[in-house]
Amino acid sequence: MKDNFSKDSDLYAKYRPTYPKELFTYLFDLVENKDFAWDCATGNGQVAVELAKGFNVVKATDLSDSQLENATREDNINYSVQLAEKTNFKNNQFDLITVAQAIHWFNFEQFYAEVNRTLKPNGVLAVIGYGLLTISPEIDKVIHHFYNHIIGSYWDEERKYIEENYETIPFPFEEISTPAFQIKVNWTAEDTLNYLNTWSAVKHYEKAKNESPLKEIEKDLKMVWKDEKREVSFPVLLRLGKKKSFSN
Repeated sequence: MKDNFSKDSDLYAKYRPTYPKELFTYLFDLVENKDFAWDCATGNGQVAVELAKGFNVVKATDLSDSQLENATREDNINYSVQLAEKTNFKNNQFDLITVAQAIHWFNFEQFYAEVNRTLKPNGVLAVIGYGLLTISPEIDKVIHHFYNHIIGSYWDEERKYIEENYETIPFPFEEISTPAFQIKVNWTAEDTLNYLNTWSAVKHYEKAKNESPLKEIEKDLKMVWKDEKREVSFPVLLRLGKKKSFSN
């Protein structure tokens, strides 16, 4: 698994959008028991904190020490540095396993083997993410130009899975059909620039050129945004599954 997010992990914690409450209500209703949940690649713990409201114990893991240093603490969340593909968890331990905006970085085969080992027979795997933000046609045009042309060549190959809405990832589970969810936030132009600054391609650009690519669009973005808050929407990506039975 790649570690693209240890650098500036405080910005990641502050400026990444959070998933809607309705998503977690839906996930809670899917699982029979709420003893143990595992939030894999927890980052700043935003999903783990929501899971902690419904589960007795949440195990939250990440590759990055610095990400976990910025994670929100709760009494029933246990944070640890572990690889997604190899953990010290017991067999058949979890009622729910979540991985948010991260599975595209994993070795799929090894991670799914770990999911099948640690998930209870009737437990649920939730693969969560979000796609490209939308605001208005004129603002979207600026952001799409930035995404495709200014930092386009700096995206990792794995980004394609998000662009394909996680529909093309391997998913060897009994799939559960899901409703559509959206993330909605009210942001200023500055908020949006801070969010864009957390993109992995921005970090790759900065490393290569020793300058921020955001200077290429900051003026144009603020001009079309104007001095106000606007509603920003992100489509939620969601794949849900249970272990396949041996009879299948």
